[in-house]
Amino acid sequence: MCDVIIIGAGASGIVSSIFAKKSNNKVIVLERNDKSLKKLLMTGNGRCNYMNEEYNTSKYHSDDIDIVDKIISSNNIEMVKEFFDSIGVIPKIKNGYYYPYSNQAVTIKNMLEEKAISLGVEIKYNSLVTDINKVNDKFEVICNDEKMYCDNLVIATGSKAYPITGSDGLGYNFLSKFNHTIVDVVPSLVQLTSDFKYLKLWDGVRSDVVLELFEDDKYIATESGEIQLTNYGVSGICVFNLSHYVTRGIKNHKYTISINFVPFIDTLITPWMDNYSKKNINKNLYQLLEGLLNTKLIDIILKVSNIDGNRYYNDLSNDEKLVLCKNLKGLKINIIGHKDFDNSQICSGGVKLSEIDYNTFESKLVSNLYITGELLDMNGVCGGYNLTTCWISGILSGQSIGDKYD
Repeated sequence: MCDVIIIGAGASGIVSSIFAKKSNNKVIVLERNDKSLKKLLMTGNGRCNYMNEEYNTSKYHSDDIDIVDKIISSNNIEMVKEFFDSIGVIPKIKNGYYYPYSNQAVTIKNMLEEKAISLGVEIKYNSLVTDINKVNDKFEVICNDEKMYCDNLVIATGSKAYPITGSDGLGYNFLSKFNHTIVDVVPSLVQLTSDFKYLKLWDGVRSDVVLELFEDDKYIATESGEIQLTNYGVSGICVFNLSHYVTRGIKNHKYTISINFVPFIDTLITPWMDNYSKKNINKNLYQLLEGLLNTKLIDIILKVSNIDGNRYYNDLSNDEKLVLCKNLKGLKINIIGHKDFDNSQICSGGVKLSEIDYNTFESKLVSNLYITGELLDMNGVCGGYNLTTCWISGILSGQSIGDKYD
């Protein structure tokens, strides 16, 4: 028998344990892997982008977006900053992204672990929880075929994203038993697939672009940044940030992406190209485009435009110029699907926010049951927003539990 059991030694679980632990209670964290914070080590390409300077609901998706606004309040963001300051994390801020000054995710992993252990939190590794029941006023947790009991239970098992780290969606099953509503869970921050004719030709190209996403030919959203062109479709942060719409709607809608390969041309492109060609009057089309594009992209733009690269820009008809400029500024490709949970950074969907108390992250359906982190129907774009959800839910759930033992 113990006071608090936390299932999952990920970001929200470890932080919850830190705030839940008091001198007069026993807090146990059950982790199925042989080490904690496994997924954290993979974030930010191993550098751990753990926060951001800018917070608003446009950075998040949820069926209860009004509640998201309350969760990412200025007070809660300041609370998270103060917490990381208290454990010794010095931020390095680049373009609004917060990283540990060491540029190593292991720095934050070690500091969180050290804080939890120093307080007396017990972390049990290789501990697979297979079932949870409510027995009278206690929770019964079946772990490694043994029964454990506690007064307060935190489910912090993570979503279905990156199942190699242990996040296989088991937490959703537990919460469904307690009658929680689970908004359909699909991959998010994930690569998109296409049937574009020239995928093999552009494979491996990286380019700074502006993307526009269309659903059934209706404009949905814009993202900018580096795109990675692959033999299956498109990848990169700008693609990830648009993927939420596609993964949630691909069964019922048609999606296309418009790729602007020359975003630095901020005027009408046809006059710009007219002027550019005059400055390079002796260059044929292929040579002219070498100043703008990767050579693989030149071949594709010319093929899609049905124009011979040996011709000269001034020799093109007005219609040919319009087609060429249109493909440079907005090459459209069909999106036919997306990669699966093995490739997604996070999931879209999860436990409805209206079923939890956003001040404590305690279930409104079951007393003393807390739900944190990626299990919640609250997914953000790239930039530290999803980890922020983990920090806030971890701190507030832990504080709520800890207050019971003061």
